[in-house]
Amino acid sequence: MADLLLLDDSDIDRVLCIVAHPDDMEYGASAAVAKWTGQGKTVAYLLLTRGEAGIRTMPPDQVAPLRAEEQAHACAVVGVDDLEILEFPDGMLEVNQELRRAIAKKLREFRPDAVMVTNWNLETAWGLNHVDHRAAGIATVDAIRDADNPWLFTDLADSGLEAWKASRLLVTGPDSPTDAIELSAEDVAKGVESLEAHTVYLEALGDHPEPKDMITDICANTGAQAGVEYALPVRVYEM
Repeated sequence: MADLLLLDDSDIDRVLCIVAHPDDMEYGASAAVAKWTGQGKTVAYLLLTRGEAGIRTMPPDQVAPLRAEEQAHACAVVGVDDLEILEFPDGMLEVNQELRRAIAKKLREFRPDAVMVTNWNLETAWGLNHVDHRAAGIATVDAIRDADNPWLFTDLADSGLEAWKASRLLVTGPDSPTDAIELSAEDVAKGVESLEAHTVYLEALGDHPEPKDMITDICANTGAQAGVEYALPVRVYEM
């Protein structure tokens, strides 16, 4: 018997992916995005920072537009044309009302069935998690509830953005996955290509593993647990 159940995503038509930085979606999750857009589902990305502090050898004012350009390329690879990048400070995200309101605003605008975020735990399989990843995840959980409460951020309703409930939260890179999203070899290849789109960023890291090896291994290992060739591990929360 397979260790992981395959996620039934047939009732998901619109997905909003909320992450802290350019490149966060490209560590496996973008392969699932490629699958969904290939099926005609609508996917949007909301990045909370511009990732301007991500390359230590380049000043932030040069890095921010570069990373935005690389993210746009990565989105194009997997069929996403709705990319919004906010300007909260990279490396200093805080779970506060300003961040929650910004996320709730996008939720009410886009009206997704499901929201995708990255793991927000302090300790992860790859080490201690980045402060922005932790803040982004927790703020998104809160904002999903905020967006559904008509008595919170009432100025959004006054501008025509009525309350909206996203019914499912999908967490990528989980320590304890509950489900697996089945992927094809083509989905995985697009996921690899989307990570490779962050050319300058990856080169600046120096010792980064080859995207093809990393993404393929993640998806093949999860596929083996789910009884298929390739899959993405996720933890699913019903909201």
